[in-house]
Amino acid sequence: MARRVQAKELFTASEVARFCQVDLKTIHNWADRGEIRHFRTPGRHLRFRRVDVLDFLRKYGYPVPEVLRQGKPSVHVVDEDAAQLESLKKALGMRFDVTGFSDPVDALIAIGSDTPDVVVFDVGGGKIDALSCISRLKASDATRHVRVVVYSAREDKKARTLEAGASSFVLRPDLQRLTETIEALMGEGG
Repeated sequence: MARRVQAKELFTASEVARFCQVDLKTIHNWADRGEIRHFRTPGRHLRFRRVDVLDFLRKYGYPVPEVLRQGKPSVHVVDEDAAQLESLKKALGMRFDVTGFSDPVDALIAIGSDTPDVVVFDVGGGKIDALSCISRLKASDATRHVRVVVYSAREDKKARTLEAGASSFVLRPDLQRLTETIEALMGEGG
């Protein structure tokens, strides 16, 4: 049985400097100016999350190194319709490590503890206000880095979901576009 490679999730300033082929001081300057999201350890060392490094590299046209492509991105799918949820899990499961939730409250608890790379929300459900959930995820330091993709037939909600902090909106039932969107957010495509 083949072992899955665990993706590295945190990178040092030296590693990011090597990815960008720049001096370490340049990375510190970019971090200080807020050009690349980061946090500091208790010892004040810079650390960068995988998704933030990917965002930065894509924004400035740098190639994505192989170390950022390792492992399957973790995707949590939240859809109150059990049949739709199973369909999404099956379709995305070939490419991503997918966990599905039909109960939005269970999903929020898991997102807080598992911190997946991407959360796919349907904003059409009635048990919970998805827009408020997206806003709260983006407001918390612990989950701010999680990418949120809204996958919904409610095109009228697109602008509001993006304003709430969603990374992208994909119109149902375009599963191919959903897969491509997640791949792009994770630096997996091309």
